[in-house]
Amino acid sequence: MTEPTFEDIVAAREFIAPYLPKTPLVRVKALSELLDCDYYVKLENLQPTGAFKVRGGVNLVGTLSDEERKQGLVSTSTGNHGQSIAYGGRLFSSHVIIYAPSENVNEAKMQAMRDLGAEVRLYGADFDEARAECERVAKAEGLRYVHSANEPALIAGVGTIGLEIFEDLAEVDVIIAPAGGGSCASGSCIVVNELNPNATVIAVQSEAAPAMWHAWRNHNLEPHPLMTTEHEGLATRVPFELTNKILWELLDDFVLVSDDDINQAIKLLARHAKQVTEGAGAASLAAAIKLRNDLRGKKVVGIVSGGNLPLERFATLLSSEPVAAMV
Repeated sequence: MTEPTFEDIVAAREFIAPYLPKTPLVRVKALSELLDCDYYVKLENLQPTGAFKVRGGVNLVGTLSDEERKQGLVSTSTGNHGQSIAYGGRLFSSHVIIYAPSENVNEAKMQAMRDLGAEVRLYGADFDEARAECERVAKAEGLRYVHSANEPALIAGVGTIGLEIFEDLAEVDVIIAPAGGGSCASGSCIVVNELNPNATVIAVQSEAAPAMWHAWRNHNLEPHPLMTTEHEGLATRVPFELTNKILWELLDDFVLVSDDDINQAIKLLARHAKQVTEGAGAASLAAAIKLRNDLRGKKVVGIVSGGNLPLERFATLLSSEPVAAMV
């Protein structure tokens, strides 16, 4: 696999521009005051699929050969990646099959994939069991397998987030990105390394699913046994090669936060930014709160990677104990 370059990200920006909007970058006054920094949110939850991954899906599917698209595409996802490939498949007339775990799924995300025209197949207890079956079927049926992270065109598409951040806030000091498979953080690293190496990129993952964090710290790709997070966008047990190679070289820091911290951040974003965010989307704010002493006085962007949170779960969170004591 060839690592995507900054030039690949620039080309992806040009390619996806007719299909996807530029998302807002908004300074949130109340959060800035609470954290004693200039805190901005990059609202990828406002994408057509409700998540950042659609950038990569459109770029990848749209730049495949006609033969690959005619073969049909198959991938594994807990929701947002699958929606991105389904969205690309609908745009460029390719049949898409998505494998998802049969347990603890976000049913709203499953239905969203079906609504976009994808065939959803539920298999296994978790993402990695579904992925193994997906890879087997891809070989058996002659389908174009789309890995959820080890795809240069996916990372290049997602990296366009960083280009937009610098267009709106050239003086950004810190970008905080959630890490499940690592495409968001690795794409941001490539852009920052080119446009302002003095800026910092920080990845964040749930401590209840720390495979990527362990991979970054130890520079290996060993699976991690712990994956109990309730936030499916961060739930991976096996770290991925391509994104980790980029992070090993370019990422400045990687932090873990608890699921409870993430839930509190969901409520803070609802209260102060008026945004519905899923767990992965709120993880960047949870990390900012944890690192608040180091971020004081800086211009900080938290990438709100997605907003596909089931409404009943959102209502339960909002009705739970208040967040005032958190910060």
